[in-house]
Amino acid sequence: MSKCSHYQICISDALRQAEILCQKRGVRLTPLRRRVLKAIWQNHEAVKAYELIHQLSSENHTLKPPTVYRSLEFLINQGLIHRIESLNAYIGCVRPAEQHEPQLLICDTCGSVQEMSVPEARRALDKAASKAGFEVKNRTIEIHGTCQNCTKNKKAQKVDCNEHSECYLVQHESRCRLEETGE
Repeated sequence: MSKCSHYQICISDALRQAEILCQKRGVRLTPLRRRVLKAIWQNHEAVKAYELIHQLSSENHTLKPPTVYRSLEFLINQGLIHRIESLNAYIGCVRPAEQHEPQLLICDTCGSVQEMSVPEARRALDKAASKAGFEVKNRTIEIHGTCQNCTKNKKAQKVDCNEHSECYLVQHESRCRLEETGE
């Protein structure tokens, strides 16, 4: 799991910013919307809607999918979270007060997601689309690969393997798995 070392601060900051922004915009951050946002910020990994439903439901009360999807739609519309199209999942926005179209770096090994903003990339895409006569309505840039920590772990934990030419031991949560490379 890719919890950062100061995830409680991340959660507190995200909730505080959400409350301030919603109050400024005259919209309600209901208790359920707040719980959904908090659950999304539990770690820096993408979270699927049904994982949220399971996590937020109790023995006495199961949340219905439309209820959670409405909360997710609200949080997206307010710029508090981003939808990761390729994973059909959600991640907290690190700059909710700014109007922006982020680029998301998604680690295929540990599942962490890092938000970045490269305005030059947006401008270059707009220019190319315009040149092609295409009117851009929405940009979702998701870059899949391996994060810095997993890359470091691969190099540090190379193991010998009788079956494959190169195998790496990759730590993910509390279990290990062999990841084959170079085929």
